[in-house]
Amino acid sequence: MAVPLSYCGGLAATNAYLVNLDGHRLAIDAPEGFLDFLKKKKIKPDSLLLTHGHWDHLWDAADLAAWADCPVYYHPDTAFLCLEPDSMLAFGLPQRLRPVRATQLLEESGPVPDSWSGAKLLLVPGHCPGSLCLYLPAQNQLFGGDVLFADGVGRWDLPGGDRDQLLSGIRKKILTLPGNTTVYPGHGPTTTVAREKSSNPFLLDS
Repeated sequence: MAVPLSYCGGLAATNAYLVNLDGHRLAIDAPEGFLDFLKKKKIKPDSLLLTHGHWDHLWDAADLAAWADCPVYYHPDTAFLCLEPDSMLAFGLPQRLRPVRATQLLEESGPVPDSWSGAKLLLVPGHCPGSLCLYLPAQNQLFGGDVLFADGVGRWDLPGGDRDQLLSGIRKKILTLPGNTTVYPGHGPTTTVAREKSSNPFLLDS
């Protein structure tokens, strides 16, 4: 199993990843500082997936896409946040950001780009409208954005958040994956499906 290149930075200590899919370099999210990180490593992504449109995940997205000349993908339900990031100024955004236009909008039930070998999309809203998780069955890896964390789940008190929708989506779409699936979250350390299924306090049945 290839371990993705990981980065953590910005005011919210946001994780980003670079995954090698049979030679295709897929960047997942673009927090502050990720572009400089990639420049120093002299790595240009071939495409960029935004798991959702919250400001800490798209801070470098417009500049990264322009520098790498790569397509950008996200779900249509999160497009309004990507196209109007200033809408988050009242919810922690410390400065104005450049809008990020999708090259192609992705649906859970629709096809993924041909270059994303073996990848599947899981739509799990509740933290943010249009939250997508990228699942790689062959590698037992899930890139979950802000849906599921080690001992936690995404907050649901921001616009469009819904606690019941989030927890239901996690139980139905993530906890049903193989237990040895490694979860790469948008914040904090990696975990596994089995660990969160057995001990995550937000997911244990009362």
